[in-house]
Amino acid sequence: MTFVDGSVRVAYERIAKWLADAPKDMLASRQRHAELMFRRIGITFNVYGDKDASERLIPFDIIPRIILRSEWGRLEAGLTQRVNAINRFLADIYHGQEIVKAGILPAGIVESNPYFNKHMIGQKVPHGVYVHIAGIDVVRVDEDDFYVLEDNVRTPSGVSYMLENREVMMRLTPDLFASHRVAPVENYPDALLAALRSVTPTDKHDPVIALLTPGPFNSAYYEHSFLADKLGIELVEGRDLIVEDDTVFMRTTEGPRRVDVLYRRIDDDFIDPEVFNPISMLGVPGLMRAYKAGNITIANAVGTGIADDKAIYTYMPEIIEFYLGEKPLLKNVPTWRCREPDALKYVLENLGDLVVKEVNGSGGYGMLVGPHATAAQIAEFRVKLTEDPSNFIAQPTLSLSTCPTFFESGIGPRHVDLRPFVLSGADGVRIVPGGLTRVALKEGSLVVNSSQGGGTKDTWIVDDNNSNGHHANGTRLQSQSQSQS
Repeated sequence: MTFVDGSVRVAYERIAKWLADAPKDMLASRQRHAELMFRRIGITFNVYGDKDASERLIPFDIIPRIILRSEWGRLEAGLTQRVNAINRFLADIYHGQEIVKAGILPAGIVESNPYFNKHMIGQKVPHGVYVHIAGIDVVRVDEDDFYVLEDNVRTPSGVSYMLENREVMMRLTPDLFASHRVAPVENYPDALLAALRSVTPTDKHDPVIALLTPGPFNSAYYEHSFLADKLGIELVEGRDLIVEDDTVFMRTTEGPRRVDVLYRRIDDDFIDPEVFNPISMLGVPGLMRAYKAGNITIANAVGTGIADDKAIYTYMPEIIEFYLGEKPLLKNVPTWRCREPDALKYVLENLGDLVVKEVNGSGGYGMLVGPHATAAQIAEFRVKLTEDPSNFIAQPTLSLSTCPTFFESGIGPRHVDLRPFVLSGADGVRIVPGGLTRVALKEGSLVVNSSQGGGTKDTWIVDDNNSNGHHANGTRLQSQSQSQS
């Protein structure tokens, strides 16, 4: 929110004035009202393995995260480029593997990847779109640069929080909205529905779309039901679907009804017990037969998980250049591939200064944040790296900006990231202006994941003419830190 000298960034001038003018108890009162609204809505998530708190609210912060429209324009262009390259990469990796033949990507990193799905080799997908919904996590490092932290292209979650955060903020801070021209996110369900309709495998003008959920015990079940309702499509479990003559049908009170597009929120391993896990009760027997016959679109496509992999992430600059002939518009975080001997040597010598992640890890688990780790944790990771170096990457601790966050004791800086949601259809890419800002609520913490105690903020894309000056005068809210989000 501020520069090092304490002057307020132009994007936050009106927020700073609003905070300075607000009655002492106003923020606390609105924060409590926000929590009550989320409880009334029932927007919770499950924490696997936590017997004491199986369902929780994700903490919400009343102070929005602000991004100028010109900054968003750069982000939008970079996200579009990146997702286009990922779709091209997936098409190639399951067909000609030209990128491997060209010596850009090692064959071993593909063949040994647990998310490389051999059942997809040679499989055509409707309209050539593999990733219909992507959640690309980005972090800001200075006034001009955003880095991509990771790509989520299997079953990315969190969009319900983006939409509900906006709804709550519009109700609780109408005065603040009145002073900004905030780009809308409410059209996300319409954009998603349009993207899904565009990839129907048939020439039907009114395709039947359903959302496949593992059921109410899944950690993201609220989001599944929320999205099905917003899109006006059926929410189904595996037992609600049958496959006959290589065609998927949904059981209804009026008899079987053909399904053309299946927005699945089930991992590959459980989607079809005939092909993958034979004891899975979550999937649909025969679904892959219908898929291979070209009679249904699965969004996201089976096998997209290889592009989620953090080892593949390290090659994204080369992937973009190979398929698009362009330089990346968004930078990767500099990364050491521990599978390479020189990189492993460097990482082992500098564990206390680096962030080390499992290549297939997610949710903030399986990682070491060197500057905040104990000697025992560093020693444990040294053993893990030595025994299985190919399972890890390492990244430097970056200097990241922070966002002001409200606490009962006052306002302080906390690290954030941003997950914009990128939609791809037969007619191109759509991105609603904004995304889910996740915030590390513990002071100095770098982990923003809800399962690790993180919270969320509303993300506002606002016009650049928020102010006539570069710095605001008067209000000084220190919110700079030197750490990685």
